[in-house]
Amino acid sequence: MDTKAVVKQFIMREFLPGENPDELTDTTPLITGGILDSLATIKLIAFLEDTFRVTFKAHEADADHLNTLSDIVTLVDSKR
Repeated sequence: MDTKAVVKQFIMREFLPGENPDELTDTTPLITGGILDSLATIKLIAFLEDTFRVTFKAHEADADHLNTLSDIVTLVDSKR
């Protein structure tokens, strides 16, 4: 599975259970849209680090880097 599919599946399962997966697009605002709060963001980061064997710097755990599915994929792929 590619990075985007793995991340999308996790977000749907953990933060949007029962929602239509088609509603989560590459540009859906996760943090600024209220889908991810601070604790959910930490959970997402832990998942990304464990799954993809990457490490994030503190300044990367924000809406500039994790606000959309596209942002997340770009960040993860830049670490591998």
